[in-house]
Amino acid sequence: MKLRAPAKINLGLRILGRREDGYHRIDSVFLPLEWADELELEDAPPGEVTFALTGQPEPEVPTGPENLAVRAARAFRAAAGPGPGVALRLNKQLPSGAGLGGGSSDAAAVLRGLAAREPEALSREALAAVALELGADVPYFLDPRPAHVRGIGEQIEPLAGIRPISILLARAGAPLATSEVFQAFDRSPAEFGPASSLTPEGAEPTIRPLWALREEGGLVQAGPLLRGLLHNDLEPVAGSLRPEVAQLRREIEESGALAAAMSGSGPVVYGLFEDEGRATAAVVRFRERSEVSVTVTRTLASP
Repeated sequence: MKLRAPAKINLGLRILGRREDGYHRIDSVFLPLEWADELELEDAPPGEVTFALTGQPEPEVPTGPENLAVRAARAFRAAAGPGPGVALRLNKQLPSGAGLGGGSSDAAAVLRGLAAREPEALSREALAAVALELGADVPYFLDPRPAHVRGIGEQIEPLAGIRPISILLARAGAPLATSEVFQAFDRSPAEFGPASSLTPEGAEPTIRPLWALREEGGLVQAGPLLRGLLHNDLEPVAGSLRPEVAQLRREIEESGALAAAMSGSGPVVYGLFEDEGRATAAVVRFRERSEVSVTVTRTLASP
């Protein structure tokens, strides 16, 4: 079985607060991308999980049982009971620690594949529960499509009418662990916390204006309106850890993007462009800079 594990970007991200268990409540629009990892799953003897990593993995990508793909296979088997094993081969293309959800997407792809192989093993609700135990973004990737995502990532409302859009993704500097960014956010409330950026509890979701854009002809036609809407509460703190974030955002906007923002906990910054030609032309600005990695891709439309 061959599966794709797409990356995602956050079209706006608000942090609504922190739960007692340490997870943060969020409000965001997730858009899946054409850029993806690829997985192959084959049957193996009962109880056995093997793993092979190929492609372009970064040093931070675990190569053994701690990899999220392996953990997902083991978690599925533990929840479903005795059954066949699985041999996993992961062709890694997505960067780690980038705010694109690559590891979470890999885990969800494994769960999707095993659920398809054993359709009676787990209910949809049980599969979602296994996904959430693995990580807050994993439930979204069980069915990656444009969606409004809330809670800690488990409240997912698919969005209809979202069209594809060309994007440029750029990263400079080392990866950023999600936990590192959130810990820094929590340690600095005066600068990054409730007084300046958190959405008041009970307020109308601040992401909601983004929904309306699809009724005005799509994200591209919304044009300059996007620049005021793509707010990411984690961007200031990620920028304090990686100053390149703010610089890349300015450069992407200056290169002709309709809007730019950091995705997730960073440090990848994306720019939305009117078409692939403009996005590709913007790459020239970064071509001679070895410290910046750039990718041009497209978001996936609503089914």
